[in-house]
Amino acid sequence: MQVLKGSFVALVTPMLESGEVDYESLKKLINWHIESGTSGIVSVGTTGESSTLSIQEHLDVIKYSVETSGNRIPIIAGSGGNSTQEAIDLTLESKNLGADAALLVTPYYNKPTQEGLILHYTAIANKVDISQILYNVPSRTACDLLPQTAKTLAEHRNIIGIKEALDDMNRIKDLVELTKDSKNFSILSGDDPTFLDSMQLGASGVISVAANIIPEKISSICLNSISGNYERAKKENDIYEDLLKFLFVESNPIPVKWMLSQMGYINEKIRLPLTNLNETYHNKIMSTLKELKILWSKVQNYY
Repeated sequence: MQVLKGSFVALVTPMLESGEVDYESLKKLINWHIESGTSGIVSVGTTGESSTLSIQEHLDVIKYSVETSGNRIPIIAGSGGNSTQEAIDLTLESKNLGADAALLVTPYYNKPTQEGLILHYTAIANKVDISQILYNVPSRTACDLLPQTAKTLAEHRNIIGIKEALDDMNRIKDLVELTKDSKNFSILSGDDPTFLDSMQLGASGVISVAANIIPEKISSICLNSISGNYERAKKENDIYEDLLKFLFVESNPIPVKWMLSQMGYINEKIRLPLTNLNETYHNKIMSTLKELKILWSKVQNYY
């Protein structure tokens, strides 16, 4: 997998009321995204509750996603970690299960230096021959992968892009400028409220939470931006401004799971220490979903 363009969904992991993974609902979501024009699926990223799934569950969800996709859509496995060896092992297992690429979040909590990040990602890329995407989300990890570091890592043939979740357009500009000469290296936004601004500056797409709710719309916005029809993309994106904000009123994936449950796709169940969406947000979000006619869309038979 060498080309990263368009809308990639950071897919939720549906769960039964018992807390076990709901594979039937997962199948439904994957088929929905295939029909909706989503460019790729991130399986068991942070939105997929990777931090509360066991290693075996993590691998089982990736395996099921690969099998269900049947090569109809790329599956990008979330396989990062704060232990380099663990990240290598998980990435290798993901490759062996048939994943098309790996998304590797920066090591969290232990706060490596930039040199440490270069050595960490280089070790994974050297050990596992699979397309790899860096993932920078300092608000979650307390670790910031700087543009110059991304430039250095972009020289590795297995590192094909970065998901940049900062909402700082100067950061996007720096990444675009510093990696412009790197072949097969793409910049993807990881921030839904500002992803279109990032694409206007040179990002080629988004790894999106919102695509869980409006996959066709996020895909359309990306395609219009890529084709140079920015005004049309902006007009469409502006319609969903409130929805994009509501997705982050509590820690992700709390709001998006609640929305999907109201749409009839999944159970609201989420694993501790995360909790169900606070009731104070229900009416406001429900009103927005109704206004956008999202709740009125029939849940089709994607089994």
